[in-house]
This record gives sequence, structure tokens and C-alpha cells, in this order.
Amino acid sequence: MKALILNSGLGSRMGVLTSEHPKCMTEISARETILSRQLRMLADAGITDVVMTTGAFDSVLVSYCNSLELPLHITFVKNPVYDRTNYIYSIYCAREYLRDTAVILMHGDLVFENTVLDDVLASAQSCMTVSTSLELPEKDFKAVIADGRVQKVGIEFFNDAVAAQPLYKLLEADWNLWLARIITYCESGDAAKTTCYAEHALNEIAEKDIVPLDVADRLCAEIDNPADLAVVSARLREIESRTVYMCFSTDMIHSGHIALIKKAKRLGRLIVGVLSDEAVCSYKRFPLLPFAERKAMFENIAGVWKVVAQKSLSYRENLEAYQPDYVVHGDDWQTGFQKVIRDEVTSVLASYGGQLVEYPYAKDKKYQELENRARADMSMPHIRRGRLRKAIAMKGLITAIEAHSGLTGLIAEKTVVFQDGGARQFDAMWISSLCDSTAKGKPDIELVDMTSRYRTIDDIMEVTTKPIIFDGDTGGLTEHFVYTVRTLERMGVSMVIIEDKTGLKKNSLFGTEVAQTQASVSDFCEKIRAGKKAQKTADFMICARIESLILEQGMEDALTRAFAFRDAGADAIMIHSRRQDPAEIFAFAELFRAQDTETPLVVVPTSFNTVTEEEFRARGVNVVIYANQLTRSGFPAMQHAAELILTYHRARECDAVCMPFKDIIRLIPEDI
Repeated sequence: MKALILNSGLGSRMGVLTSEHPKCMTEISARETILSRQLRMLADAGITDVVMTTGAFDSVLVSYCNSLELPLHITFVKNPVYDRTNYIYSIYCAREYLRDTAVILMHGDLVFENTVLDDVLASAQSCMTVSTSLELPEKDFKAVIADGRVQKVGIEFFNDAVAAQPLYKLLEADWNLWLARIITYCESGDAAKTTCYAEHALNEIAEKDIVPLDVADRLCAEIDNPADLAVVSARLREIESRTVYMCFSTDMIHSGHIALIKKAKRLGRLIVGVLSDEAVCSYKRFPLLPFAERKAMFENIAGVWKVVAQKSLSYRENLEAYQPDYVVHGDDWQTGFQKVIRDEVTSVLASYGGQLVEYPYAKDKKYQELENRARADMSMPHIRRGRLRKAIAMKGLITAIEAHSGLTGLIAEKTVVFQDGGARQFDAMWISSLCDSTAKGKPDIELVDMTSRYRTIDDIMEVTTKPIIFDGDTGGLTEHFVYTVRTLERMGVSMVIIEDKTGLKKNSLFGTEVAQTQASVSDFCEKIRAGKKAQKTADFMICARIESLILEQGMEDALTRAFAFRDAGADAIMIHSRRQDPAEIFAFAELFRAQDTETPLVVVPTSFNTVTEEEFRARGVNVVIYANQLTRSGFPAMQHAAELILTYHRARECDAVCMPFKDIIRLIPEDI
């Protein structure tokens, strides 16, 4: 497709403004002329081939265009009798450059909004811009419309007509018809046919197929005199003061993002909202770059006017604060879980007259490859290890669910629930000694050796990316715990939790029903200090689990241990209880937070399971671990399936409670 710009007119009605250059070089703002704006818009739209007719001051015009240094190939064609002919003859002069191609045709004194050109280019049919919102002009173009088609164009038509502007998109077939008729006119020898409008020739073509493109009250106007110039310049100032809002969560900017930003900035001054780290974590994967770096990344993109924080997935706060004229987004949120966010955006925009502009969502395969690469990077030990500490800092409260195999790890990794326009998912995985032992059919007494438990970690790490919290039981002998810390850290585990008990381990759920001995404060502190000393990085975390409430040693003992363990170097404190009433957990959290507002608090609400994550957050808890639900839910399901087969002597009845294997296979990554 080529652009044809007609610049061979004298522009005599502009007076002194066109005494030294053609009208198209008239300034319409402090930084733009009519022509520079047209050429820049064409270049931004991806049109590179321009044919420009010239007349008076042609050398000045050529030099000016070259000075703009735009990525355009411009063919200049001078009309040698520009002062005695109309632009129909200028088109005739350029005919050899215009055959057998689609064209965007515009007069050189026409000024229009970016969205007008976007709509023209997007038209699937040949079209001419018209306005049903404007009154019919006396001396300017009007288009006669019938059956949804432009029948005639000229200044003399008033019946069944609308205001029209000389901006066309002409597909090759329609343009070839018009160009052929222009050539016939100009080679007829009749001087009158070289001084008329080119539209006279167009009106004679019965088989043309040109639709009207209604620009309504958007700017699309010719500048014929100084009064027109004043009106258009004022409209441009208003247009350029418009604001556009976009929101991004990405930490990898690719060509699809840049293309969308370019489209958005054509609408006005672009404000980019960057989602907070907490919002990104709740919506998609863990961000590779923290908020400050993602914000700086957008601040350095040409065309971005301002970058602001968007604290949540909801746009409401920022839309009400900045009241942008436009919100730009891909069309992927018209359905699915983000639709509620879109509905909220349209509601807020409607409250003050803003507009939502949606562009096709980029689905290029290479963009998904970038995302896959990012996820692969997150699975690497040195990146995975530090993510738990960062996630706690970002979100305040994170959740983890038990995993005891590669498959349960994939469930923990990929399970997502969409609510209120956002995505809820687990932040980490808990490798429980109870569930690991149970999966192997062995008692939870530290019977499964560390080598076997490391294999479980390997199985899970091989197919997942999320941080891992490891149940270290008592940590064993201090000398052994040192090596456990080093191994876990090297593997990429984020945290080990060790409980302050000694001797043969018994599950805490038994409480005082079985003999359990709590380690002395000094001995457990020494174990913590030895583990911290063994660390090679600052990312790895040691969490001290306090059994005082389980063993009914009282709140004072629990708090004494908590502060001692923290002072010994523990990165987090886990408080546990087997009571269904969460009162003592809440009391501990309140008393602990009264003296320590920084050290992360961890809870495992197996017994006190009525408490919501929001209630835990309000009391200063940072990590909620769902410690055994996958194991407990899986066992009765498998047992029931086995009973059905035995009962009916076949598998048909069992199929009703079985997940299709193809759905299970979809969980498994293809690149392992």
C-alpha cells in the first residue's frame, strides 16, 4: 500500500503564511506542521512508501521532507502546470507510480486524529471519511450516500449528503478504476477536465465500491485559511492534552508490548500503571524484577509520559485519581476471569465520560517462549531459593500446600482459582515428613532417612518452580543438621522448619497423649546458630517451630523460646497448636508482635481450620501452611475406587470417580 499526498496547490487563501513555502508546511503547533504530522502518522502506522505531488516551492518542500529523517521512501512528482490545473492533473502526472496498488489518498492540507487514520487503515473495504455530526458545508466536499455506499462526491451536492473529507483508503481494484478514469480525463484534450476535482471522474464510475467511514466529531478537517488554522490548532491542543492509561505486570518487555504502547501514545499522553509486586504474585507468576525495577523500565520507554503504581488488579483507584480520557488494553479480557475487572473499568470510565480502547491481544509463539524461559529460570536453585523471603516481603502473607511427589507438586504449582478478576494460587510447597513417610507407608518417627527425602525434593523440583519449605522434624543431631542445611541450600530449598523437641519424634497431633520431650532452650539455640553458620547465602531461612502450646507448657514458655530462638538467628518462628479454638494462636501472635514486628510468623492451621488467611494476616501471621490436605484427601478417594472395583468385579463404576488420564497428563510439563 502506498500513500498519495497532494501538495501541488497554491494555497493563496492562506495569505502571507504561504508566501515562502507550500501550505502543507504551515505550523499547526510549536513542534509540528501539517505535513510533518501526516508523515509521522503514516510512518507510525507502518506505511513506508509515499508519493507526493508538488507545485510551487517544490525544492523547499523536498528539502523539508528530507530534513524530517523519517523512515519513509518519498517519490516527489511535480505538476509542471500546477498554477493552471487542479489536483486531478497532479495525480495524472504521478500515474506511473500509482498503478496496481492500494492507496491512502489525502490532501496535503488535511489534519486528522490518529484514531481516524487507524480506522481508515483498518477498513476492510475502500472508504472515504465523512461526518454525520457536522453541518453540511457550503463550499467544501459532501458525499451522497445510498445503500451504505458513497455514490457521488462534490461541493454541489446537498440532498442525501453528509460532510466529507478528502481522506480515502482505496483497494487496488477501486483505485485502478478511478486512476484509469483520471487518465482518460486528462488525455481528452479538454482543458476543463484538468481543472476540475478528481472526484468528477470518480462520480462517473458506476461499479465503484466505496463505503463511508463516519469520524463523527473527531478531528478531520482541511485548513483553507487562517480561520481554519486557528480552529484546528485549538483542537490539536485539546487532543494533545488527553491522557491515556495502561496497566502492565510484565517484567519482560517484548515487541508486542512496544507495539501496544505505540498505539496507545497515539491517543494522547500515556500514563503507565505498574502492578505492585503483591498484585503480580496474586495474578500470575512471581515477578523476576521487583516493582522499582519494572517501574524504571517503563520510565525509559519513549512516549511514556508518566509511570505510576497500581496497587491491585482493580483499576478503580488510579482511574478515579487520574481520570484518563482513554484506557487501552488487549481484547483478551473480554471473557474469562478478568472480565469483572473490565466491567469495573467500563463502569468507572462511564462515570466521567472516558473511553475503553481495545486492541487484538498478541499471541505470537515467541512471546510464550519468553514466558516459558522465565519459568525455567525460576526453577533454578539460586533463583528459587530466595523467592520465599522475597514473596513474604512483597505480599505480607503467603500460603503453602503440602506436596509429597512430582504429581502433587504439579497440583500445588498449577492449581488456580479465579476470583474477582484475580487469580488465587499457592505461593510455595511444604515437604512434610508426615506425608512423605505416609506416602512410603512408614510411621512418622524420622524413619525415612534424609537421602530418601532429598529424592522427594528432587522429584518435585524437577517439574515445578515455586519455593519449597522443608519439614526438618527435630533437625537431628546438631552435627547432622549442619550438613542438612548445606544440602538443602544447595538444592534450592527456601526454608527448613525444625521443632524444639528431642529424642524419638512423635507427631505433634498426639500432644501429651504420648511421651514427648522438649529440647532445652540453650541446646536448640545452639542448633540454630550452627545451622546459620553453615549457610553460604542470605537467602536460605531456618524457622524454629515451638511446641510449648502442644505440650501444654504455657504461653510464657512459648514466648521465651520464641525470642531466644530469634536471637540465636532463627529467620522465622512457627507456633503450633492442636486445639480447634485459635485463641491461643491469636494470643501468641499478639504478644509476639507487641515486641517484634519483623520476624515472620508461621502457622499450620490443621486443627484451627476455620480461621481465614485474612484473619491470620490481620494478626501479623506471614506464612500459612496447609500441611497434609492432599494426602488426606487422596487416601479416601483411592480407597473408595478400590472398593468399587472389588464390589462390582469391574472398573466401570469406578470411572465415575476417576479423573480422565489425559487431564492428568496435561499437568505434566513436556520439556522434562
